[in-house]
Amino acid sequence: MAEQQEDRIAQALKKALAGDHPAFAELVKEHQRMVFSIAYHFVHNRALAEDLAQEVFLQLYQKLSEIQSPAHLVYWLRRVTAHRCIDQSRRLRPEIGLEDAPPQSTMPRLVDPLLHQHLRNGVAALPEKWRAMVILRYQEELDLAEISELLDIPLNTVKSGLQRSLAELRKRLMRKSGGVRYAIF
Repeated sequence: MAEQQEDRIAQALKKALAGDHPAFAELVKEHQRMVFSIAYHFVHNRALAEDLAQEVFLQLYQKLSEIQSPAHLVYWLRRVTAHRCIDQSRRLRPEIGLEDAPPQSTMPRLVDPLLHQHLRNGVAALPEKWRAMVILRYQEELDLAEISELLDIPLNTVKSGLQRSLAELRKRLMRKSGGVRYAIF
């Protein structure tokens, strides 16, 4: 099944390169969830995530001739999305403390919604590169080498960035929970 899907994407890529607009629309449809998911988990704003995704696909349209295969397309989309999110965050990020972060408008169902809220706020307060690493690792489930390649940073930087991010999140959660240890760390 996955091989058929990759063949279908390869054909759509080939057609899109030849100027077939419906084929490009098929590429967008196939990958829009992934791009939106990365953007949304980074910016926590649906409208902004949609705008970022649209910018990524516009850039894809402009750079389509550089895409070599379906696997390269996925890699390219993840990389561009992560970098767009980092850039967006740097442009708009106000310097606020975790306590001043606005509440989330919709709360997904979890076993512990308060823990989830604290985690989201903690991740949102991380520096942009660390936040990108955490989202790509734990939301997109990429391995460390893939994150290193996507963000164009050394593997050891990814490892240390994730360690520092988790230590920072652990510290913030301990402070918020009054010293109660959560099993996630």
